[in-house]
Amino acid sequence: MSNLEQIEAAILSLPSNEFEQLRLWFLDLDYERWDEQIEQDIEDGKLEAFAQEAIAEYEAGHCREI
Repeated sequence: MSNLEQIEAAILSLPSNEFEQLRLWFLDLDYERWDEQIEQDIEDGKLEAFAQEAIAEYEAGHCREI
């Protein structure tokens, strides 16, 4: 049995309250890693083209008020 299969089996055996705690922990971890990736992409300049495109659209009047 692989590590992943062992983890899956352990998760399936958790009581509801512990499963909920694990779920929330996992979501927090996922959001944290997502934030780290976005920050790294910003540092690497990977989002610069999107930012410039958004600024150009705004300056051209192609936006709506919410």
